[in-house]
Amino acid sequence: MSARPAAGGGRWVDVPPERLARWVENFSSRHGGHTVHGLVLTGTDGATAELSPPPGAPPVADLDDLHLQASAPRRIGLLLARKGAVAAGIADGPELLSSKVDTHYVQGRTAAGGWSQQRFARRRDNQAKAAAADGAAVAARVLLPGAGALSVLVTGGDRTAVDTILAAPALAALVPLRHDRFLDVPEPRRAVLEEAVALARAVRILVRDARPVR
Repeated sequence: MSARPAAGGGRWVDVPPERLARWVENFSSRHGGHTVHGLVLTGTDGATAELSPPPGAPPVADLDDLHLQASAPRRIGLLLARKGAVAAGIADGPELLSSKVDTHYVQGRTAAGGWSQQRFARRRDNQAKAAAADGAAVAARVLLPGAGALSVLVTGGDRTAVDTILAAPALAALVPLRHDRFLDVPEPRRAVLEEAVALARAVRILVRDARPVR
């Protein structure tokens, strides 16, 4: 499980469906018991945990329904892109069924000025366009044949790179499947794609600790 600071206070925690029941038990133990209202847990000490269903799960009304739907099998598409690298895959539950990882060189920034800077900018722009075209080809090869069976498409990496890839007309069928959860992952590699499967299946929880008594 990972934890990250949340805008406005608190922290985000990603919990695998298989560990959700234990996480709730531990939350209750840490905070002196808890009450449940919908998908919000409130500890006796005032701490709260707001749970969100994983991508592709239907809306749920309570914790029992969340347990059921989070663990239900779903076929998930994944598209990760960053710095000319792209990874696409299809997962069924925790298992990665098919995948493709590709890299395309894109120059970094330079401090040079004048004509050199202009030539560099044109070259870098051409490289970025070629990387996006290659990324779209990878996504089409891996995701389009099984798009009809996907519950959701989860993306991650660099948002601009992903948006550019999905702007390709050939990938129009994938756009309505895209979930608003965006994964913060490093440059895509096979291992990163496998870790992204777990993140895409996770129940995301916003935890806010109790405010100290003054």
